Amino acid sequence: MKGEIRSSFPLGETAPAEPRKTTLSPPIIFFLGLLLAGSGLVSPAVALVGGVAFGFMAVHPYRTEASTLAKLLLQISVVLLGFGVNLDQVGRAGRSGFVYTATSICSAVLLGLLLGRILRVGGKASYLITLGTAICGGSAIAAIAPILDAQEEEISVSMGTVFLLNSVALLIFPLIGWWLHLRQDQFGLWAALAIHDTSSVVGATAKYGAEALAVGTTVKLARALWIVPASLVTAAYVSRKQQGSRFASRAKVKVPWFIFLFVGASMLSTYLPRFTTSYHDLNVLGRSGLTATLFLIGTSLSRSTLRTVGIRPFFQGFALWLILGTASLIAIFTGCISI
Repeated sequence: MKGEIRSSFPLGETAPAEPRKTTLSPPIIFFLGLLLAGSGLVSPAVALVGGVAFGFMAVHPYRTEASTLAKLLLQISVVLLGFGVNLDQVGRAGRSGFVYTATSICSAVLLGLLLGRILRVGGKASYLITLGTAICGGSAIAAIAPILDAQEEEISVSMGTVFLLNSVALLIFPLIGWWLHLRQDQFGLWAALAIHDTSSVVGATAKYGAEALAVGTTVKLARALWIVPASLVTAAYVSRKQQGSRFASRAKVKVPWFIFLFVGASMLSTYLPRFTTSYHDLNVLGRSGLTATLFLIGTSLSRSTLRTVGIRPFFQGFALWLILGTASLIAIFTGCISI
């Protein structure tokens, strides 16, 4: 009969079932990656790389939801990280090195923004890389990004640059220190000034010795507290820029309340020590939250966004890190600065 489709199988028999696909769907891979990142079993760098790999290989099933969650989780993580900051230790280290710490941070910011302009790096990405290098890496980027309302790809590229350079510093800094026969206190100071993240400072100085670890940790904590004035200055600048635009009537000033909560958490951990165990647990939770955030941020980076951002941000971060690291090493080696 015309138009009728005849079966090629004998009467009573059916076509064999197609093999069942066993590959995991993108939503399942996304949730498994997020759970693994938040479990504390992987480092922040691994979580970021895993998120980027997902963004490159799959179509993001929850792009909008992941963006919203990343911004919220980022701020919560910054607050929880405050429970790991002891203001007494910061004060002791800050008093002895306040002048050159302030000088180095201001110099790094000016130089970083200049390099960003020369290399034609986007404004927000350039600023995040600069602040991350000048103060304390991923924590500074995490604190400043919500104030700037930075896009996920800008945060991802900034974080990726910082974590890659952190990994390099963790390996080569102790070798350079031993080669130059730096004293323990000299190496601890250099690591605190030239390595981005506190965790990497701890890792590098722990390899070098106990005194280097003590000096590096306290000086780095003192630098980390500069997140607060940097955040407030950034918020004021963004507010002024919004008010000067033609959309000023609709602009909303972003007050970085989470920065004040960060300071409050630091004060609690310093002046109410009876809950030290709880503070430690909250700080660990903050680190896990930041790691999960990095996975979420990494998933937003795809081939198209990477082509848009380009490789210039990495060159900016590398050049700034190389200049600051070399300058601080020369200053310490020649005795111009000490602790």
